[in-house]
Amino acid sequence: MQHGPAVRRRKLGEELRALRDRTGLTSGEAARIAGWHQSKISRIETGRSGVKPEDIRLLLDVYGKVVSPEQRALLEALSASAAGPGAGGGEAAGRGRQWWHDYRGLLPQEYRDFISLEASARSARTVELSVVPGLLQTPEYARAVTRAALGGLPEPKVDALVDVRLARQSVLRADPPLELSAVLDEAVLRRQIGGPGVMAAQLRHLVQVARLPQVRLQVLPFSVGGHLGLTGPFVIFSFPNIADLDVVVLDHLTSSLYLERKEDLEAYSAAFRTIQAHALPPQDSSDLISSLADDA
Repeated sequence: MQHGPAVRRRKLGEELRALRDRTGLTSGEAARIAGWHQSKISRIETGRSGVKPEDIRLLLDVYGKVVSPEQRALLEALSASAAGPGAGGGEAAGRGRQWWHDYRGLLPQEYRDFISLEASARSARTVELSVVPGLLQTPEYARAVTRAALGGLPEPKVDALVDVRLARQSVLRADPPLELSAVLDEAVLRRQIGGPGVMAAQLRHLVQVARLPQVRLQVLPFSVGGHLGLTGPFVIFSFPNIADLDVVVLDHLTSSLYLERKEDLEAYSAAFRTIQAHALPPQDSSDLISSLADDA
């Protein structure tokens, strides 16, 4: 388990090395074309140092003939989270100034890493045990969750964090949109966060969002009993066009951890499939959510 920037640097370096190999260039030749010392190419490819987004853009120009537009867009986006604090780059380089850049003073680096991954992913699979996933929250529910989780926070910061939560939801309306598969423990639906009115509105919102073609929402009923998800919530991000970039994100109280080893990804993917198989089908899940909204 590693923190986001270190993992991203390693994976980014692996992909850049593979692209260089496809061009037939040695590291020394690539460095000469880029106007660098060979050791800089080595540090980037082995993930030993942070990498500036402008350096990624220059390398991709050097490797231009073997880089597809999709690969370029994703590698430039990944370079932001690979950089980490103090690397001198902006968020999601190559796509312009991203909206979360405006919240640098408010959001910890790990949360910005998470948002950057979410924004560049093709799909997300998530299991939630306690609260509605951020991508599916209403403003009122998001505010209640933020106040409960971060008690005593000044209202302007609460407002800003809610704005961030809602801005993240733009990935569901992007072109192409993020494909979201979410399994919610029944406890998520029954926990009265924000009071009956807020909860009823949140449940109705879930039913509406579940109708989107790119969203698959299922409920894991109490009747299932014990299940693999009891070890904790998780998210699996998958990315387009570049192999072996899937990542599992585990949230903790003060940090997030990223898992990218093949065996970890296989274990969590298998766990998600098992949990999904035990959950109610999407239509039955929507019916349950609707009935709980009516009773709220």
